[in-house]
Amino acid sequence: MPHCNHHTHCLAQALDHAETLCRSHGARLTPLRRRVFELVCASHSAVKAYDLIDRLSTEDHLVKPPTVYRALDFLLEHGLIHRVDSLNAFVGCTSVHNPSDVRLLICTACGEVSELIDPTLDVSMTLAIRTSGFQASHTHLEIHGLCAHCQHTTTQENATP
Repeated sequence: MPHCNHHTHCLAQALDHAETLCRSHGARLTPLRRRVFELVCASHSAVKAYDLIDRLSTEDHLVKPPTVYRALDFLLEHGLIHRVDSLNAFVGCTSVHNPSDVRLLICTACGEVSELIDPTLDVSMTLAIRTSGFQASHTHLEIHGLCAHCQHTTTQENATP
């Protein structure tokens, strides 16, 4: 899982992609949807809906859960974010692909979530599923473990006397 040293650039690219995608779908990235998207993409870690509610609310204005969930549903529907089922959270989508076919690598140490993009794996999984006689409507695979950065850190810590 690559640790991003230029996250501001990542976020700018994600916002450009979101605007372009919404325009092409004839959909509108409203200010609230945009802000929710920005907060989800603020890091490469998954964020929970209630954390978004806390971040969006002010002393003068409490954002209601349905408002945030509607924005999240819109972003999910347009393939701009992914739901991380095992964490009951959301993460920004970093690539263009079929939003119903997702493979996420989740680091149990640092919390970063990245997408596993591998066309060979896609073909193999499709063939294996088809061969089994199963008809999949979507594939959502979550793999938990340690990212390369955390493995390196753990190795360094274990090597230090």
